[in-house]
Amino acid sequence: MITGLGHVAFRITDLEKSLDFYCAKLGFTEAFRLEREGEFSPWIVYLQVAPNQFIELFPGAKGENTSRGPVGYNHFCLVVDDLPATLRELAGRGLAITGEPQKGLDNNWQYWINDPDGNAIELMQIVPESPHAAADARWQAR
Repeated sequence: MITGLGHVAFRITDLEKSLDFYCAKLGFTEAFRLEREGEFSPWIVYLQVAPNQFIELFPGAKGENTSRGPVGYNHFCLVVDDLPATLRELAGRGLAITGEPQKGLDNNWQYWINDPDGNAIELMQIVPESPHAAADARWQAR
């Protein structure tokens, strides 16, 4: 049985910039690194978001990010408990925060950022009147 989403993985161009963004600014923890013979070193750097939730960084990528094209990856979303407080904390860590949170069509509050390679990240505060909250309540009732 599927119990959750384990990780998302990104090919990145600059490991130090990515570690600064994901660890120093967003507050994730570098969990471990893997090496693989014949591959760029390190092969994968795992960042822990929460228990059993990771982001995999594959260093050594070249080229431009075209991930928001008509097919393929679009973005990933991080759930936050208090979006205004989260944005203040991120700004205090040096992340540029411009604009204000917006209410989405799903009634949740959202704010968008990009990692150093241009990967889109949605920060979302789920509100009780959203379809997400209703779906969670149905899930818990099973």
